[in-house]
Amino acid sequence: MLELLKGLVQNNQIKPLDYQFARFIYSLHNDDVLALVSAMVSHQLGLGNVCLSLETIDPNCLFNQNQKKSQAIIEAAQCDVCHWHEHLLKQPWVGDGCTPTPLVIEKKRLYLYRYWQYEKQVAAFLGQNSSINVDHQAASLILNRLFRRDYTSIYQQCHHLESGTDIQKALVKWLDIEHQNSLDWSAIQQCILNAKTSADLSPLDKLVPDKYCLNWQKIAVALASTQSFSIISGGPGTGKTTTVTKLLALLVELGIQSGSPPNIKLVAPTGKASARLTESIGGALNKLACNQQVKDLIPTNARTIHRLLGVMPYSNGFRHNNSNKLHLDILVVDEASMIDLPMMARLLEAMPNNGRLILLGDRDQLASVEAGSVLGDICTAADGGYSTKQIQIMEQMTGFNLNEYSNSEARPINNSICLLQKSYRFDALSGIGLLANAINTGNQKAITRTLSLNFKDIDIHPTDSYGYHQLLKLCTTEYQRFLAIIKTGIIGTESETIWHKKILQTFHSFQLLCALREGQFGVNCLNEVIRLALSKANLIDEAGLWYRGRPVLITKNDHDLNLYNGDIGIALNNNDSRLRVIFELPDGSIKQFLPSRLPEHETVFAMTIHKSQGSEFEHAAIALPNQFNPMITRELVYTGITRAKKKLDLFCSADLLNKAIKTPTQRISGLKERL
Repeated sequence: MLELLKGLVQNNQIKPLDYQFARFIYSLHNDDVLALVSAMVSHQLGLGNVCLSLETIDPNCLFNQNQKKSQAIIEAAQCDVCHWHEHLLKQPWVGDGCTPTPLVIEKKRLYLYRYWQYEKQVAAFLGQNSSINVDHQAASLILNRLFRRDYTSIYQQCHHLESGTDIQKALVKWLDIEHQNSLDWSAIQQCILNAKTSADLSPLDKLVPDKYCLNWQKIAVALASTQSFSIISGGPGTGKTTTVTKLLALLVELGIQSGSPPNIKLVAPTGKASARLTESIGGALNKLACNQQVKDLIPTNARTIHRLLGVMPYSNGFRHNNSNKLHLDILVVDEASMIDLPMMARLLEAMPNNGRLILLGDRDQLASVEAGSVLGDICTAADGGYSTKQIQIMEQMTGFNLNEYSNSEARPINNSICLLQKSYRFDALSGIGLLANAINTGNQKAITRTLSLNFKDIDIHPTDSYGYHQLLKLCTTEYQRFLAIIKTGIIGTESETIWHKKILQTFHSFQLLCALREGQFGVNCLNEVIRLALSKANLIDEAGLWYRGRPVLITKNDHDLNLYNGDIGIALNNNDSRLRVIFELPDGSIKQFLPSRLPEHETVFAMTIHKSQGSEFEHAAIALPNQFNPMITRELVYTGITRAKKKLDLFCSADLLNKAIKTPTQRISGLKERL
């Protein structure tokens, strides 16, 4: 068996780590089935699965091999797949978790002991989630202020409208009207037509009462305020950050009223994501309808999860853990879909007993790079409405009629999750929004229809030689803009800091995203050919690895330098003509580093879609290969498309796109079942 596994390593079908683990287990107990499943469990972890499902093993496709080779492995094991579960239960190094063993078997799922512990730990934490009593009347008053109707904007949008249909359409959008047929539209239209100022729209408070509306952001704030653990999930532009900022304002105001304002911390999985959270929370705070005392108690500086937990040098552990809890009352975690199972377990064990945990993220985005899809598993487990009691509480706090979302059989975890369902970024004229939704739902007809309607914000290109030439031309044109600012230099009285920020902002406005690292449409190749194209156009003057205008992506955290995986910097000449790499830190300041001081990094004219998580770009180009690869999944394409805010150039074939949407990511774990 070990020889067969060694052959799989040589053919790059499993990793050396998979083989070495099987070899270790075999040294403990000479059993071929045990050695084989040990390699399979390790292999599954590498694919992002938490465990090996013994029920779904295909005996004709072990390690993605053909039937003949798979059968040869099974024959060497001298035990049919259907008998593996029974066989493993008799092995001394396979346990039920009560005592530590390398492998744990539970309900025909085989785990590494450590990952079995992680999954149990996460499930136990979520099972302890408790409701928190809040003053519903006080909370309702604050909520109504935080979500006060913006009649100024409504007046600006509607005062020039004359058609009753147009007025109705505009109000349905602005007031989130759910039950149109219950309203007196004649009186509403007359109110709009007679209005001379925004103040004249106040009768709409009675003409369109809250019970006929449904603002999911307001529902999310009400729900999360009553739970010790909550998830606010939504696609791009649904306002997750705006929602959580209003939630924090509500909790701070309630805390001030009770004499104990909360200690709040903000984190995200990567440096780039924490920088975006810092920026977006700050922007949302400026628009908040509350006093300065409340705003001052809401932090705007986000950190990485690693930084919060306290990385210990030369150790896999963290300073904050089960025996040294975090010192906080509320923890907000953005981009939670990026958090793998081990990191989530470590974060949860460090939470103080009375602390609130609020996760933000898009459950439909790519799962974490490492094993697990924690956010997706939790959200899937909670599909199906809210308990009757929770509905009553939310109706009291929001004024909305939520009866249709009541489920007498809802599990406790259901009451912790709200899915934001309205995009404030994409409207009916947005091809990006329609395409993202079509891909997310796997609707092939909707994808074809969207791409055929010639939306202004989407251009689709072939992946033949002409398309490849167009891709290089597009990148050269877009990257020329930031290189021109570098070449022009500081203008007039402009400060160096302003110049640096202008360079970085212009670069960040466009990004080429790739599905893969290798191949003609992969990151490695495209970074090189774009560099050559820019050099040929005399836009960069390269004399080696480092040159003025080289953009670099940090790929390894360096806490001492305050540089993190995902941070992007650009090389510039300093006053002494030496190259420095400039980065914008989360607080908005600019920091310069000698190239030799940087942690691990790579050129970033192109980056993988995985690396782009937590980022957004005004204009994104996506390059998918001309041949299908199993890594190109529905979630990967959805994540890439939703990085674009205003313009998307998609380089792919219709055939590949259709195959991708038929390949949703399905990670194996037992978390959903435990919940």
